[in-house]
Amino acid sequence: MPKTVALSPEVSELALQLRRRSVEDVLDTTALTRALYTSDASLYRVVPQAVARPRAVEEVAAVLDAARAVGIPVTMRGAGTSCAGNAVGSGLILDTSRYLNEIVEIDPEACTARVEPGVVQSSLQIAAAPHSLRFGPDPSTYNRCTIGGMIGNNACGPRALGYGKTSDNVLGLEVITGSGEQIRLDAPGTNHDHSAGLAALKSIVQAHLGIIRTEFGRFGRQVSGYSLEHLLPENRFNVARFLAGSEGTLAVIIGATVRLVTDPPHKIMIALGYPTMADAADAAPLIVDHQPTACEGIDRRIVDVVRHTRGDAAVPVLPRGDGWMFVELVGDDVAELRVRADALLAAAGALDGFVVGDPAQAMALWKIREDGAGLAGISLARPAYPGWEDAAVPADHLGGYLRDFDRLLDDHGLDGLPYGHLGDGCIHVRIDFPLTDKGGAARYRAFVEEAAQLVARYGGSLSGEHGDGRARSSLLPTMYSADARALFGQVKAAFDPDNLLNPGVLVDPRPVNADLRAPTLVGRFDEFAEAVHRCSGVGKCLADTTAGLGVMCPSYQATREEKDSTRGRARVLQEMINGEVVQRSWRSPEVHQALDLCLSCKGCARDCPTGIDMATYKSQVLDHTYRGKIRPRTHYALGWLPRWGRLITRARLLSHLINFSTATPGLRRLVRWTAGVDQRRTLPRFASVAARRRVAAPEANGNPVVVWVDSFSDFFPGEAVAATAAVLAAAGYAPQILKRPACCGLTWISTGQLDGARRQLRAALEILHPIVAAGTPVVGLEPSCLAVWRSDASELLPEDPRVAQVAAGVLTLAELLGRTPDWSPPDLSGIELVVQPHCHHASVIGWQADATLLAATGATVTTVGGCCGLAGNFGVEKGHYEVSVKVAEHDLLPAVAAHPGAIVLADGFSCRTQLAQLAGRQAITLAELLADHRVVGVDGRHGNRPR
Repeated sequence: MPKTVALSPEVSELALQLRRRSVEDVLDTTALTRALYTSDASLYRVVPQAVARPRAVEEVAAVLDAARAVGIPVTMRGAGTSCAGNAVGSGLILDTSRYLNEIVEIDPEACTARVEPGVVQSSLQIAAAPHSLRFGPDPSTYNRCTIGGMIGNNACGPRALGYGKTSDNVLGLEVITGSGEQIRLDAPGTNHDHSAGLAALKSIVQAHLGIIRTEFGRFGRQVSGYSLEHLLPENRFNVARFLAGSEGTLAVIIGATVRLVTDPPHKIMIALGYPTMADAADAAPLIVDHQPTACEGIDRRIVDVVRHTRGDAAVPVLPRGDGWMFVELVGDDVAELRVRADALLAAAGALDGFVVGDPAQAMALWKIREDGAGLAGISLARPAYPGWEDAAVPADHLGGYLRDFDRLLDDHGLDGLPYGHLGDGCIHVRIDFPLTDKGGAARYRAFVEEAAQLVARYGGSLSGEHGDGRARSSLLPTMYSADARALFGQVKAAFDPDNLLNPGVLVDPRPVNADLRAPTLVGRFDEFAEAVHRCSGVGKCLADTTAGLGVMCPSYQATREEKDSTRGRARVLQEMINGEVVQRSWRSPEVHQALDLCLSCKGCARDCPTGIDMATYKSQVLDHTYRGKIRPRTHYALGWLPRWGRLITRARLLSHLINFSTATPGLRRLVRWTAGVDQRRTLPRFASVAARRRVAAPEANGNPVVVWVDSFSDFFPGEAVAATAAVLAAAGYAPQILKRPACCGLTWISTGQLDGARRQLRAALEILHPIVAAGTPVVGLEPSCLAVWRSDASELLPEDPRVAQVAAGVLTLAELLGRTPDWSPPDLSGIELVVQPHCHHASVIGWQADATLLAATGATVTTVGGCCGLAGNFGVEKGHYEVSVKVAEHDLLPAVAAHPGAIVLADGFSCRTQLAQLAGRQAITLAELLADHRVVGVDGRHGNRPR
């Protein structure tokens, strides 16, 4: 159990009560963990007293029993992706995602699944797929949200149009009520007289049938409040469905039986363009007549952010317009689907539209929509927030509502980006509330109160799928009568008489502007604070996306600990700025514990929709922490590696002596200890002569190109420099080896020695800038060094105009060859390649040029996602070995093991080192691959298979 700190009397008593119930090691009261759980994906910040992670249903019951005995409130949490503040609380957070995640049974005959509450939606989909089944609702957070959380909020997602809300797919529940009753809810209409809570609930419903029939269940996306319509006699008193959307205020889910639906084998996507989102919304009812499974809308400004941050290639061709609708049709027959698509296109009334025939392009468009929450948050001039992100109105009135909503934004001097489920009438939006300005919280409250009145005028619901939480519960009087709200109180009293479960939500709610995080930053919202607060909490970093060549977040995939996720680290840094829980600023142990296993892979800089760059934040934290102080040994040994490399390779005798020391038992142990290196690591040998002095460029005619020899290529053995020069000569260039050292400062950056990094960069600019200014291209070898010019250099030297020129003029080999006229790659048909893009290459530079080149060779290419796990100095440092290996075991090692006869391609020195040490495989660079297979027309033949 983690060391506990500053236990309140209630938590001390809770721990005692748990011990009396023989429950150990489920309670965590450390400042680090409390910081991690202060927020979900909402605007709200509430510091919990403790977090419990029960390992079995029996422990859930014991925790709830102990909490009831002590009187400490309990808030349930799945993935923590709730946008309305449903998963934060001031008492005990009960997290089911870590251990209660078993798929108990899939019954393909009955088309059902029994699951524990912590099962991730995508895990259930994977398990059901072999039976041609799926769980219908699929929120954009499908690859990390839990089934328990989906039931709690009555989640929907894009395909609810075809498959219904979560409540429509719940067949049974096992729950523990706030009063401690453990109830199994199976077939609706079952006699529940044995349960005091259910008997009381039935009496309440029978006494108020008129109110329930007139105020509840008026349209499909009426999710706000309790869904009492499911308890009507005509709906057979379906308590399981009623509990969906109760946001953990009545009972805790310990098991669920859900419906699975058939997943038709064929699907087709239609893209439709309209002048505005409101015009697209006007057309939605016409589209719904064609029975789509999804009918989604998105605004041009969100797409523009994708183009700006990820390049034009990230956005497929779209129809004309500034508002788009993406429609999905599914079926068993391709020809019939095409007929339906043509009919839909003819009826859509769009400016332009077409069937998206390429599945990869369709996936890219769905991904943009999937990342809508994060992208919308950074699409405006000011930070944009949730809070009013989930209103729904009957779809027939959606266009009018959107136009009135735009006018309301204008009246309040606000801007917002709408997107969402047009076919269902549910609109998501991120709005640039001035929450970090004085008076910002009051302006926020004034807006949402008027917005609630607008929704009510359209007969809508404050929430269409996210629930009310802290964001909307206090606004419920705008859409429900006093009598209806009184029913909420009666129901709460029947199930949770002591207000144990999620107090402040739905019944006796907290004010909408209470507990907001951002207003605590008024007067101290500097550049660093703004950067770390970009994290919206939607938790894409928790998802495993490496199969799709994602990188983020390798440490979380290895440990499954929230503190090792991008979101977790951002939360701890936010709390460092707040100062209440994390109290020692840059030197807070919680900060360094959260950042310790960050590999600085830059994966989040690309894969996080909000653009979090944890590698940069880690570097800044280390810089502040150790400025003017003694640093860890690794900062001197590994952080100054280029300096040591230049010294060691100046004299053969010295390099032989160092290599002898690192290879000799006893001595090598001392060297590793001195450098702060894990004793299980093999230290790479230094070259006897630096590559800059060892390699001569081949004589060739053609346009000049300079080969920039980075520190790794320079000081360690390898043929990459010579191979690069040979390939360039064969491609018609006159290569020159850059003889002067031009270090990018990477190792200084990764160890947080930023003044030293700036000095290295300025010195390198003096050498590289005159070359690129003269129009001579420069080819870099090591992706992580080249990536410094594309990202870190402009942040460290923002006033130096030379940085942008060098960043544009220093290219990868694939980039230069791809723009070389009349050059084509060799024919590698019949050759199998396993390719590990360096994480900085994939995340900062972009892998497209290399992917295009390799595809043109005709080779069979398996490209590996994720990170190799070594990540520069990370994987060799003491304390990181186990995680480094686990990261490698996630993607890279299985890939090379599955292809024992393949050539392994890795441009990154770290990747090649990791492969050699953990897999015994010698990887080569792209230059070496091409050098050993010379281009036809240059030497008239193809070379031999690379060694």
